[in-house]
Amino acid sequence: MSQEIIEAVREIERDKGIEEGALVSALEDALLAAYKKTPGASRHATVEMDDHTGDFRVFSVELPPDIEERLLDDARERKLEELERLEEETGERQHTLISDDDLDIDWSDVPEQDVKREDVTPEGFGRIAAQTAKQVILQRIREEERRMMYDEYIDRVTEVVTGIVQQAGDRNNVLVDLGKVEALLPRSEQVDGERYEQGSRIKAVITEVRSGTKGPQVILSRRDPELIKTLFELEVPEIADGLVDIRGVAREPGYRSKIAVESHAQGVDPVGACVGPRGSRVRMVVSELRGEKIDIIPWNPEPARFVAKALSPARVREVYLDDEAREATVVVPDDQLALAIGKEGMNARLAARLTGWKIDIQSDTEFAQAEADAAFGGGGEEGSEDYSGRCAAILANGKRCPNAALPSSRFCGVPAHQALEGSGSDYVAGAPPAQAEAEEAETQDELADDAEVTPGATEEPLVSPEAEVAEPEEVPAGIPVEQAEEE
Repeated sequence: MSQEIIEAVREIERDKGIEEGALVSALEDALLAAYKKTPGASRHATVEMDDHTGDFRVFSVELPPDIEERLLDDARERKLEELERLEEETGERQHTLISDDDLDIDWSDVPEQDVKREDVTPEGFGRIAAQTAKQVILQRIREEERRMMYDEYIDRVTEVVTGIVQQAGDRNNVLVDLGKVEALLPRSEQVDGERYEQGSRIKAVITEVRSGTKGPQVILSRRDPELIKTLFELEVPEIADGLVDIRGVAREPGYRSKIAVESHAQGVDPVGACVGPRGSRVRMVVSELRGEKIDIIPWNPEPARFVAKALSPARVREVYLDDEAREATVVVPDDQLALAIGKEGMNARLAARLTGWKIDIQSDTEFAQAEADAAFGGGGEEGSEDYSGRCAAILANGKRCPNAALPSSRFCGVPAHQALEGSGSDYVAGAPPAQAEAEEAETQDELADDAEVTPGATEEPLVSPEAEVAEPEEVPAGIPVEQAEEE
């Protein structure tokens, strides 16, 4: 083999990005295997390249018996460990019959004076080397290209790529051409209702890269929430520049999605930036997702406000949180209940995924009825827990205190509210007295209507001790008393 061929091999290594010396080393291994198949071949041999001529030479290696036995024992142990590892990985039983001729003996640590080397290059070995070189180089190039392609795509997992639909395979799997490799879009990762026509261009997320004998197999997904994030990064410059951040995505592929956005720059509206002028930016994302609806929600560090916004487009009246159980009770107007829940519960389900809170939605009527049942329907003993867990104190504005009641108490930890415990009144100092009197009068009327008259009792009007007694009218002067009485 001439020096020109060796230079051509090294040029291929540089062009293909193959590690320097990898092809030459592969040639040496292949030539050694070819030499061992020739009649009368030495038991231990090595193939080396002459740097001056570019020819490959074969050298037999003879070792002292004690050193050879020790090296064979080490080689057997390494071979057994490799077989055990393969058995654990594949789950298949490996052959345990090991031939000494198949063992790779490492005599690099053996002193040079103990090793006898002899040139045993057979006749016509150059022709064998040339034939082997072509096969080894082509095979090694293919292996290196597959390895580099695998390394490239394994680092691109969760990345959105653009490809061209080639064809629909078995079981509705879709093959997508990514340029260097052909990817697979399985049926489980396709969006219901979407049709992928041959030659059309689509965007998808790389979810997995598998190593195969024919090269890496790339698995794509159109259902991954990462697809929405990347599409907004492509359409919204503020997100690409880091001024606006997408804090969370909840998605029902093909139907509806909710994203929470936050601004890191003063004066930048995160929702407006994502919507774009006249909705141009979000319209492009919706078009790529084939009409999937998207709700853009401002992220808020306060859970109650965030939960309320997450239920948009429904209007929320009140939100009560249970921090320990991470549950939120949301009260909405009666006409907003269906909108808050959404079709088949989709709006509430997406809001729960986006916020991470378990959400219970109730209408005003349901919430008021539940509180009334808890307060007066057999559960209204003094000291019992309120249905909603709220403080029972009525504030000066006539509304109920929004704080949570303390354990085994009807009131929160505010001293003025705790002072109401056992007082018989839920109104704090400064509460509107007219409202208190009106409610008390209404309660008295209800009690009077429900009162029963005992049979035989005289139905005389009840006179309150505090009622004023009417004074007798004065008799005008000049009229006798008897005449006045007659008149």
